[in-house]
Amino acid sequence: MTSPRTLARIAGGLYLAVAVFTSLAGLVNTGIVTPDDATATTRDIAESATLFRLAFAAELVGAVFFLLTGVALYRLLNHVGRLTAAVMVGFVAIGVAIQTLNLVNQQAALRIATGPGHAEAFGEAGTRQLTMLFADLQHDGYLIAQTYFGLWLLPLGYLVHRSGYFPKALGVLLVIGCLGHLTDVFTRFLAPEFGARISLFALTPAAIAELSFVAWLLVKGAKASTAVRSGTAHARS
Repeated sequence: MTSPRTLARIAGGLYLAVAVFTSLAGLVNTGIVTPDDATATTRDIAESATLFRLAFAAELVGAVFFLLTGVALYRLLNHVGRLTAAVMVGFVAIGVAIQTLNLVNQQAALRIATGPGHAEAFGEAGTRQLTMLFADLQHDGYLIAQTYFGLWLLPLGYLVHRSGYFPKALGVLLVIGCLGHLTDVFTRFLAPEFGARISLFALTPAAIAELSFVAWLLVKGAKASTAVRSGTAHARS
């Protein structure tokens, strides 16, 4: 049987991989896609097609690692409550499914920007507008997926708080991170200009919580305690 400390470090390594691959994809996409500028976006996608494809692959790999992270954390924390742990993995699975399917929008933007036949069919202006539309849809789709990237932190925070493996404050931080993600998503959809202004502030608690959790998993791992044994007894009852 894999020890809790080993499971924690596996989960930490997977979670770190998620951060690396999705951050890389996000940086590339942000650098290439210029909001509300169809001409610049179409030109930059066409000129940086290989980089755009690498961002696509990085996002896809990051999604796979995120699903594996959820499974590893289920193995580590299901002794606290199997139903709660299952809900956690369910949120991860839904978020990953949306994130993965949403990559079709990114691929569509790439094909339209680089395919010579599209300019003949839709004209230069139409091609630029279609490229921008699919780039915008990719952005919006990721925000929808972010709803579940936030929601999974709620059961995760509870499990971390009750597990006995980690400081209880870390669980509280993760729950606050959930609220930060949801604030970012809904303000961006309901009041886009205001949401864009407060996005950094809304996501900062989530970033602190998740990075702290990853660091703890990798450096400290998990240590059995009285709380863990009590949680195990409760889960079996």
